[in-house]
Amino acid sequence: MSAPSQVFCRSFGHGPRQVLAVHCSLAHSGAWRGLAGDLAEEITLTGFDMLSHGRSPDWDGQGNYQLANTEAGLALLTEPLDLVGHSFGATVALRMAMARPHLVRSLTLIEPVLFAVAGADDPAALAAMESESQPVDAALAAGDLELATRLFNRMWGTGDPKWPDLPEQARAAMVRAMPVIPASYQTLHRDENGTLAPGALDPVTMPVLLLTGTRSPQVMAAVARGLTCRLGNARAASVPGAGHMLPVTHPQETAQLLRDFWQPL
Repeated sequence: MSAPSQVFCRSFGHGPRQVLAVHCSLAHSGAWRGLAGDLAEEITLTGFDMLSHGRSPDWDGQGNYQLANTEAGLALLTEPLDLVGHSFGATVALRMAMARPHLVRSLTLIEPVLFAVAGADDPAALAAMESESQPVDAALAAGDLELATRLFNRMWGTGDPKWPDLPEQARAAMVRAMPVIPASYQTLHRDENGTLAPGALDPVTMPVLLLTGTRSPQVMAAVARGLTCRLGNARAASVPGAGHMLPVTHPQETAQLLRDFWQPL
């Protein structure tokens, strides 16, 4: 697979199974290294850096951020393969599967942050998450992008290393990407792109796996349950003891769940 000119991509592994992966916000395609390493004999995983992340250029702020990354991903989707996305990247992967279902052999959504699902199904879980996010929102409103990034990373990141112990380059990369978080609010919380509109998910008939961590915020289980019910060929699984960053913190357990999911396909 060759990358479109606007985004950077890289590949891991040398196995016969072709996998395309979309990373989470404030990360980059290198986040798949551990998971792909465990599956290196079985898969070749290609990941691309979303706009404003990694080695890809900044998003120009035009149009819709989710759809801009979906377009970038679709340029890589040139043959039938297995599609994997994590967090915001999972919402991009879902949009890709909606647009090119004939090229997606299977779809894995790891902790997809389409909060509008919880808004419809479990408003209390969404309200709890939004309450926990208030310090991030306050920092953004005050124009303190670094503090907002630090708080967001504390809420959704791996928890280790702590922010002051991260390399300067890593902190700067996260701060660079942080503006896409508030820019995506309407997409994730209000479903402005109509992912949940009647009939919108009908093309997603391929096998779908919803993965969550048992220690992730309650809202993520609600989203996974809701999407499992809305997709015709979906099932859910969880990684015990893992939080939101399970592909990074629990790569072996995640790899085994993927292996089991893919084996009959």
